[in-house]
Amino acid sequence: MTGGFVGFAVRRLLAAIPTLFGVTLIVFFMVRMLPGDPARLLAGLLATQDEVNRIRVQLGLTKPVPVQYALFLAGLARGDLGKSTVTQAPVMYEIGVRLPATALLAATATVLSVLFGVASGLIVSTRQYTSTDYVVTVLALAGISIPVFWLGLMLMMVFAVGLHVLPAGGDASPLSLILPSIALAAFSLAIIERQTRSSMLETLRQDYVRTARAKGLAEGWVVYRHVLRNSLIPVVTIIGLQSATLLGGAILTERTFSWPGIGTLLVNSIQARDYPVIQGVVLLFALTFLVINLLVDILYGYIDPRIKYS
Repeated sequence: MTGGFVGFAVRRLLAAIPTLFGVTLIVFFMVRMLPGDPARLLAGLLATQDEVNRIRVQLGLTKPVPVQYALFLAGLARGDLGKSTVTQAPVMYEIGVRLPATALLAATATVLSVLFGVASGLIVSTRQYTSTDYVVTVLALAGISIPVFWLGLMLMMVFAVGLHVLPAGGDASPLSLILPSIALAAFSLAIIERQTRSSMLETLRQDYVRTARAKGLAEGWVVYRHVLRNSLIPVVTIIGLQSATLLGGAILTERTFSWPGIGTLLVNSIQARDYPVIQGVVLLFALTFLVINLLVDILYGYIDPRIKYS
């Protein structure tokens, strides 16, 4: 088991290298297709052309694009993502300062979506076609359909402007985390609930479940031991995908609630045409997605012992 798992992990890590290389290629050339000249943005509208040209030389923008890409890959191999063209600080520093805020927001939203999504999916699957099932289904559809920024604004209007019980934005207190976490978790919670319900309903129709009930086992034990565990593979897959997606959703959430995380940094960098920071943030998102997928594959073996890593 251990040897097979190590080999599996090594193969997955090696397979991730071409993916990351493709991400660097796409991001590097895509950001340079954005309209606007970074040198002009830095110099200002009143700067002379000589000043703009001097900044372009400092930024290395006068070199051919393939040469710029080769230099970027060389720096990446050394663990150097370059310096921000706006602040002149290392990209690793810019990301590191804001990463804890985004990680806290994404982790909190993930915990909320998993706990309430799985719990509500379990409840409605055992109460199919009841009023509880219909109410939860409507709420789940609303969670899937409502844009995160609109939900965030409604939460602010109710709890911050109307009731004055929670902060409207920023990160001045622990209470500031509540509203953005709920707004960010709503979509993933609804997706996890629908997947949990669907998977458990399918498992409830299996012969071994009917046999367990015929033996006189308690309904709670049947649901926990025979139904929930055998329904977890697709649920864990969705949880993994949604956990990675939460990083992307954090961009809108952070902008809506003025949360000082990586999403805000990415939007500001795009507006300033800060190529190194944009490349660094997108690479971080891609790496996070690959790591989460690897962890999900590892969990499969613990959930279902029949899965082997040979």
